[in-house]
Amino acid sequence: MRIGILSKRKNMLTGKIKNYYERMGHDVNIYTTNELCINECLVENDFYILKSKHLFYIYAGYYIESQNIPVIPNTDICFKIKNRIEAHLLLRKAQLLAPDYYMGTIGTLKKELKISDFPLVAKPIMGSSGSKGVRFIREFNDLDSINEDYIYLERFIDGFHYIVYFIGDEMFCCEKKPFMHEHNETKEVLLTDDIKQYIINWKESYNLLFGHLDMVREKSTGNLYVVDPGTFPEFSNWKTNSEPVALLCNLILDEYNKMLDTK
Repeated sequence: MRIGILSKRKNMLTGKIKNYYERMGHDVNIYTTNELCINECLVENDFYILKSKHLFYIYAGYYIESQNIPVIPNTDICFKIKNRIEAHLLLRKAQLLAPDYYMGTIGTLKKELKISDFPLVAKPIMGSSGSKGVRFIREFNDLDSINEDYIYLERFIDGFHYIVYFIGDEMFCCEKKPFMHEHNETKEVLLTDDIKQYIINWKESYNLLFGHLDMVREKSTGNLYVVDPGTFPEFSNWKTNSEPVALLCNLILDEYNKMLDTK
């Protein structure tokens, strides 16, 4: 079988996935920006893995699907999760709490926001890798440092921050420092019933095979808020007896075979 991987890098998790499939006898090609051209050359593979959420790779995913070639995870759900407004809608449809958000020009926001709305978190409207472009906004004057036509702001949730991974039915939860990406040091914490239910609601609502949710448990209320959903993390802090690469690769192959059966 010929498998294509749309990824911005060839090492780390992408390299491990390639090695795993090649040991199974499959032919695997990784498409970074150096190899990726969105044209008919992409029809040479049986299916693709959409590893990166950068728009260039998502556009490639849309093209590939238009040629009736499967892309896993689904391109449209990856795009919606990357777009913060769309992601909010998805979270709420799945009955998960997400922070209130505000969007507008600096002038409009300064007129509409109240002092009691602060602190806030400024984020790129299209989700970025790790915490790139994320800024803590303490007061009105902090808005002046943002050089963008339209600003996206979320209410800052004061609480305990978690990354919760899931691969199929397996889950792993770790606590992290605020504004730190998944490669930073974390501490394993108990998977509580409400965290498990959030993951179940999320993955069952959109038929997700794997992914992660960044959550915050608010100190004042104990409520759980999802501050960042993700489709394909590196699983850097996955620390269970199960090897994440094998779990991922076998799930993806199973999904591809199900797609073939429904054709």
